[in-house]
Amino acid sequence: MSDTAVATEKPKTSFRGSGGVRGWFGRQPGWVRAVVALAAAALAFLLPYVGDIPLIGPQLITEGIDWPSALFNMSYYVLLALGLNVVVGYAGLLDLGYVGFFAVGAYGTAILTSKDSVLYSHTGWAWLAAVPVALAATMLAGLILGWPTLRLRGDYLAIVTLGFAEIIRIVATNTQTFRGDRGFTGIPHPPGTWNGKVIFGVTDAIPYFWLGLVVIIAVIFGVRNLDRSRVGRSWLAIREDEEAAEIMGVRTTKFKLWAFSIGAFIGGLGGVLFAGEQGFINSSTFVLQFSILVLAGVVMGGSGNMAGAILGGALISYIPDRLRGISVGGTDLYEYRFAMFGVVIIIIMILRPQGLIPSRRRAMELKDRAKEVAPL
Repeated sequence: MSDTAVATEKPKTSFRGSGGVRGWFGRQPGWVRAVVALAAAALAFLLPYVGDIPLIGPQLITEGIDWPSALFNMSYYVLLALGLNVVVGYAGLLDLGYVGFFAVGAYGTAILTSKDSVLYSHTGWAWLAAVPVALAATMLAGLILGWPTLRLRGDYLAIVTLGFAEIIRIVATNTQTFRGDRGFTGIPHPPGTWNGKVIFGVTDAIPYFWLGLVVIIAVIFGVRNLDRSRVGRSWLAIREDEEAAEIMGVRTTKFKLWAFSIGAFIGGLGGVLFAGEQGFINSSTFVLQFSILVLAGVVMGGSGNMAGAILGGALISYIPDRLRGISVGGTDLYEYRFAMFGVVIIIIMILRPQGLIPSRRRAMELKDRAKEVAPL
C-alpha cells in the first residue's frame, strides 16, 4: 500500500515543479496565490506610468508611438495570443488563419455602428450594443470553419485555416459592402463619462488599455476554468492522440468545435476593442502576416501555457513599437523589425524550444525526448 502511495505521489510532485518561481507559487496556499495575482494585476494597471520611474522608465517606454497607445496594442495582441493558445496550445489544432476571427469581430462592429455601413439607416447602434452581435458572429465563424475541417490535421488543417483568412480578406477588399481599402470611418468609441468628460476619447489611450486589461483578466479566468474542467481534459486528450481519445469515449467533434468557437470568441474580443479604439478599419489591416506573428508569439512564449501566451503576445507588439524612432547610422530600425524579430525567434527556438514560459507538461515531454535521443 505504501509503495502505491509513493508511486502516485512522485508524478504529482514532478508535475507541479519543485524549483523556480512557478514551483514556489504552486506550493503556496490559495490566499497567498490570490494576493500575488491581485498585486500583479495592480502593477499591470500602473504600466501607463512606468515612464516616471527614474533611469529605468525612459528605457522601457516607446518613442515613435506614445506609450499608452503601445500598451493598448499589447492588450489586443495578448487577447489574440490567448485565443490562439486555446486552439493551438490546448487542443493541438494548427490555425494559420486566426486573423480572420479578429477581422470578423472588427467588421461586425463597424457594419452595425459606422455611418459608412449600408445597414446604418436600419441599425446605427452604439459600440456597446454591437459587441454581443459581433462576438456571436465570430463564434459562428469559428463553427463554420471548424465543422468542415473536423477530419483534417496538421498541415492540411493549417492550409484550410489559411484559406479561411484569405477569403475574408479578399471579400473585404473586393466587395462594396465592406468598402475595401476605403474602410469604415466614424466607428463609435466605448461609452462612459467622468466628471462630464468622455472617458474613451481620441487623445488618451490609457482608458482603452485599462479596458483591454479588464477583458484580459476575464478571459484568463474563463480559460483557466475551462482548462481545469472536463473540456480542458478533453482538449489535452485530443492534442496528445485524437484517435486514442475517440476510442476512450471523448467526443472529439464536440470539443474541437468548442476550441474553434472559444478561440474565435476571444479573437473577436480583440477585434471589437481594436475597432472601438481606432474608429476606422479597412481590409489592409487583416493580412496573413498578422496571423503568423500571433502564432509566433504563442510558440515563442510557450504553447499551452497562459503565462507564456501573454508574454509572447506582449513581446510581438512591444518589440516593433519599441523600435519605432530608433535610428542606427541613419537607418530606422523599425524597417527591419521583422528580420530582427525572426532572428530572436530562431535563437529562442534553438536555446529553448519549449518556449520562454512553457507548460509543465510540454517541458517534461521535451525533457524526456532529449533523454531518449541523448548518446549513451
